[in-house]
Amino acid sequence: MKNRKDRLVIFQNKKIRRTWYQSEWFFSVVDVVEVLTENKRSRKYWNDLKKKLLLEGSQVCDKIVQLKFLVNDGKL
Repeated sequence: MKNRKDRLVIFQNKKIRRTWYQSEWFFSVVDVVEVLTENKRSRKYWNDLKKKLLLEGSQVCDKIVQLKFLVNDGKL
């Protein structure tokens, strides 16, 4: 969508993708996980964490919205 605002924010010298969606900022979970864990395989880390939480009986937030973000190669 052209009227959607996409911006990078910098946290501890790391880029975190975000987008303006339904009047709120949404952040890339894998980018945040990478910054907080210093793990370069943040997508795998996030997937494993979701599985572990479900196995433990915890609930992964049902408000998680999967949006498309641009990656370094220009793809969504």
